Amino acid sequence: MKALIKAAAVALALAVPALSFAQSDNQPLTRAQVRADLERAMKAGYNPSDRMHYPENIQAAQARIAAENASRQAAAQADTSGVGGAGNAAESGHAAEGSVSSYSPPIYKRY
Repeated sequence: MKALIKAAAVALALAVPALSFAQSDNQPLTRAQVRADLERAMKAGYNPSDRMHYPENIQAAQARIAAENASRQAAAQADTSGVGGAGNAAESGHAAEGSVSSYSPPIYKRY
């Protein structure tokens, strides 16, 4: 009987932190967060007074916001190696195509 009580106490002690983390995601949005989301959508092209094109208008704005967030996240993860421009492999004595010296800014871009 004592082993069952100890096992239940251990299970409860392990479950409490998991429940507290699960509750943190279910917080309601604040008024400031809702206003910031609305402003972000309006900057992306959403017009709240255009009720004739409501679903298409907000979906297009949300798609633009998602693309912007994805490109921002990709740019943040682009160079996290810390090596300093050694990502392009090149033959000895030849610069890799499209590589740019890290010591001076490029004068023009090749396309």
